[in-house]
Amino acid sequence: MGKLILFIVALLCIAALGLVGYAYLGPMLGADFAPAPTEIRQPLTLSPADG
Repeated sequence: MGKLILFIVALLCIAALGLVGYAYLGPMLGADFAPAPTEIRQPLTLSPADG
């Protein structure tokens, strides 16, 4: 049972390192992580404060 847990922990560590490596090296490899630019307009109604 201990070997199985050790294997799963090692697999998770390798996966985490791979994800971090892809995040850093992805733009150099052609991956684009930027969101598509869109303009959002929302009407805003201001009311005077009762003070």
